[in-house]
Amino acid sequence: MPPRLESLKNTLSERFGERIVSIGERLDEITIVVRAVDLLEVCVELRDGAGLGFEQLIDLCGMDYSTYGDGAWDGMRYAVVYHLLSVELNQRIRLRVFAPDDDLPILASVTGVWPSADWYEREAFDLFGIVFTDHPDLRRILTDYGFVGHPFRKDFPLSGTVEMRYDPDQQRVIYQPVTIEPREIVPRVIREENYADSERKVRNG
Repeated sequence: MPPRLESLKNTLSERFGERIVSIGERLDEITIVVRAVDLLEVCVELRDGAGLGFEQLIDLCGMDYSTYGDGAWDGMRYAVVYHLLSVELNQRIRLRVFAPDDDLPILASVTGVWPSADWYEREAFDLFGIVFTDHPDLRRILTDYGFVGHPFRKDFPLSGTVEMRYDPDQQRVIYQPVTIEPREIVPRVIREENYADSERKVRNG
């Protein structure tokens, strides 16, 4: 591990102690995992603590671990990953927190710590169904308000469940079961054995 990462790892271990569930290095960044109950407290210290100064949240995303490791995963299903940046100290960190309830994943909103989390948390709510308590405006951001389900969950059907269209007779948007027709999706160059020869004949007349 590079010296700068080793130094950051030691600082984090000393600062948070038992609040860190695990800590490691991957892709030249330190990753720490903390419990949901400690999330806000840890986030405030990461932002304000001496030697840390992670004043900027650059990304936040939901995760569904239900099929992770080809089904070998036996931990909690939903997590949120926060990517933090300290501009002053030129260092980054990855923070992961698992929602304790698989049936209703709930985590505290970090918008009070980093306002940029607003739309990121709405996206995680929309696509994964992760609820963020005390979020100022938690509603869907990418799918329609009447959309059923959360499309980034691993058990969401690939073809979806409903589709919407404008009905000229009713003069409004309606929802109906998906009506996608089966289609051939294998590229023609693979389906036709002599595709290259036929194309060559066409070009040569």
